Amino acid sequence: MTTVRPAIDEATRRAIAMRTERLFRDSGAFREGHFLLKSGRHGDAYVEKFQVLQDPAATSELCALWAARVRDRDGAPLVDVVAGPTTGGVILAFETARQLGVRAIFAEEVREDDGTTRRAFRRGFRIDPGERVLLVDDILTTGGSLLAMVPAVEEAGGEIVECDVLVDRSGGRATLESPATGRTYALRSLWQLDLPTYEAGDATCPLCAEGVPLHAPGSTGAGAVPATGSVPAPG
Repeated sequence: MTTVRPAIDEATRRAIAMRTERLFRDSGAFREGHFLLKSGRHGDAYVEKFQVLQDPAATSELCALWAARVRDRDGAPLVDVVAGPTTGGVILAFETARQLGVRAIFAEEVREDDGTTRRAFRRGFRIDPGERVLLVDDILTTGGSLLAMVPAVEEAGGEIVECDVLVDRSGGRATLESPATGRTYALRSLWQLDLPTYEAGDATCPLCAEGVPLHAPGSTGAGAVPATGSVPAPG
């Protein structure tokens, strides 16, 4: 089984987290206010990853931090392919793979006839049996996007070396467990955020109680909405 470099020391981890935070803040990707999150809950901060991913230099720097972890002492890559989920994962997989000199692919969400969804590698993408795979994504909240990719990699016979995210909002998950096989895989982040979230309503969300305008960011967001109003969650 392929192994990545030993865990980096705490001082290095802190330096990486501080640099990642700086890149997000400088780009305007980290926002504070009153937000409707994708989960439907409310939060006082929101991370809009595409504000930082639109900057090639910042994206390249972030991906370089991942790439450095999956090289041997001679600089050769310890993975054969980098894969990410649509949409932000496409950019991250491509740039990380470019730096490593390996292939980049992405998994799309596919809806079955019964209404369930799964992630699949389409468009001629493939993972050959025994190929070493690095999974990457932008923001981890529940881990759903990465978890949905794991069975597709396992079915193809790929070996998942590691799962990497830019920002971990999950509370510090250390592993992902395959929903298909029960196998666990290492999960690492560049920056870990511990941000509280609240159920909507004056009784449960202090921002609602204070009458702070609610914003629905993301691909379906349309600016400010009533704090207790019913609007589609951002995509």
